[in-house]
Amino acid sequence: MNEKILIEGLVSVIIPVYNSEKYVKEAIDSVLKQTYQNFEIIVVDDCSTDNSCQIIKKIDDQRIRLIKLDKNSGVAVARNIAIENAKGQYIAFLDSDDIWLEDKLLQQIKQMRKRIWFSYTAIGMVNEKNEIVKKHVPVPILCNYQLIQRNTLIATSTVMLDRNYIGDFRMPNMRSGQDYATWIKLLRNGETAHGIDQPLVLYRKRDNSLSSNKLKSIKQIWMIQRQQEQINPIRVFFNIISFSIHAFIKHFIRIKK
Repeated sequence: MNEKILIEGLVSVIIPVYNSEKYVKEAIDSVLKQTYQNFEIIVVDDCSTDNSCQIIKKIDDQRIRLIKLDKNSGVAVARNIAIENAKGQYIAFLDSDDIWLEDKLLQQIKQMRKRIWFSYTAIGMVNEKNEIVKKHVPVPILCNYQLIQRNTLIATSTVMLDRNYIGDFRMPNMRSGQDYATWIKLLRNGETAHGIDQPLVLYRKRDNSLSSNKLKSIKQIWMIQRQQEQINPIRVFFNIISFSIHAFIKHFIRIKK
């Protein structure tokens, strides 16, 4: 049990921001439009040089807290500061360029009240012009330690965690890949995450995003699985092959649903 006094049923929505003036209002608005309204929004600005902060300040809702960092520290630091300041039983992550569908929180809260502590959902994909690239990227209803080694199935903006179960946690201080490193660590001891195979999040596919650098992603997977998880190198090699195949299908193969 977490030693902090957490507000039961409250969802702390964590949004790290860096130069997101084009999309951040739409991201925040997608939270404000949720059918489940028991939430707080913690926005951590990582020293943006554009108008992101000004845009956030103009959104009139007392549930929004804006924290500004003194220096650019990376998304892991931004998320961890938000986690430290969160009051809710539940932590939900939203990247500043992604969008939640209005029933996202409600569907996950219903699921997590069944003694589930780690929830994720399917996604749809949009491009920088908000055009639908892919309507539904399906996910399995269960994900364990073995599966997450081989598949990029958990999108960060879909994740909700119950802190009454997992207690205090932080993401590793990495410039990228810290989300995957967190999920695999949480599932290490035989735990299971539960998926909702509905596209409740619109993931924005951007040409200049960190995740678009596939060679860098492969290097991150190797380092996380070898150094953090100490998995056999031969097994990691085959995991990366599987990762690459699933990533190709996710981003480039259209699936009729």
